[in-house]
Amino acid sequence: MKIGKVPSSILNQLVFENIKNKRNEIILRAGIGEDCSAIDLQNDEIFLTSTDPITGASEDIGYLGVHISCNDIASSGGEPIGVLLTILLPEDSLKEQLNKIMKEAERAAKEVNIEIIGGHTEITDAVNRPVISTTAIGKVKREKLISTNNAKLGQDIIMTKWAGLEGTTILAKDFEKELSKKFSKEFLNRAKNFSNFLSVVPEGIIAREHGATSMHDVTEGGILGAIWEIAEASGVGVELYLDKVPVKKETVEICKYFDISPYKLISSGSMIISSYEGEKLVNKLKDNNIEAEIIGKITEKDRICIQNGTFTSLKQPDVDDLYKAIKNKRRISYEGRDIGDFRKKQ
Repeated sequence: MKIGKVPSSILNQLVFENIKNKRNEIILRAGIGEDCSAIDLQNDEIFLTSTDPITGASEDIGYLGVHISCNDIASSGGEPIGVLLTILLPEDSLKEQLNKIMKEAERAAKEVNIEIIGGHTEITDAVNRPVISTTAIGKVKREKLISTNNAKLGQDIIMTKWAGLEGTTILAKDFEKELSKKFSKEFLNRAKNFSNFLSVVPEGIIAREHGATSMHDVTEGGILGAIWEIAEASGVGVELYLDKVPVKKETVEICKYFDISPYKLISSGSMIISSYEGEKLVNKLKDNNIEAEIIGKITEKDRICIQNGTFTSLKQPDVDDLYKAIKNKRRISYEGRDIGDFRKKQ
């Protein structure tokens, strides 16, 4: 395809034809010549928006982009309704690439029951690989709105699923050829399939109804970054029990390979929640087939990690370890190392 706005014929064939899931709230939707979409919200509902680009992955970016932005809506206790997609493709991109991105995005849209309501698609020499940015739109009842900055002294810190989910699936897909020299096909397939757990919309709804006062989806900076951000936003301290943080074996091994920490690895699909009744919330999540564990406490001041009786300071990660892995792109020997090595580094 040539530089410039994607022609209407291709938009109709590869973009609009791939948008099939519809929402009743959308009264003006994506189409040729439409610069805006219109949403009809009624009663006492609040309008929510969030936007995110996908820059650290090259595979499944349409799928990732939709889920990542919808997770932000869920973190505020809301229900996502739709997304706007901006897709930038390098010069001479094939139509099949655009078709693939849209099919990925629509697959994610169906999974969380949203509509792709608009956006922009362009071929440009400003990028050397496909880039997608998504803006999610959602709604929440006024009394159900939850913010990150509302963690309270004495609350439990609950984590859903496993550390490093998104980063693991990105590395397994983008570096599959390299990793296949060390790991079996079955191992890598399990790691790639972590993408099936990327949505936190279900746990967001459950936590909203069962005592959560603060929620934060785990994106850049990983588990350590997400908990630090909750503490910073709420003006509180935390005790984080590192040996209680769930991590899949596939994440541990891939992190060893790239010499990175699973606790600083981007982890969309995991939610950090604060609640006074942590055990009840954990049980409710597990009743709905969502893995969850209490991994810490909200405290008055200090921000610390505790592992085997050793106390270390919890600090804001400087950069997500996914980018370190991508930058290094090298193999290092990890003989004799285990998950404890990562914990000792924190």
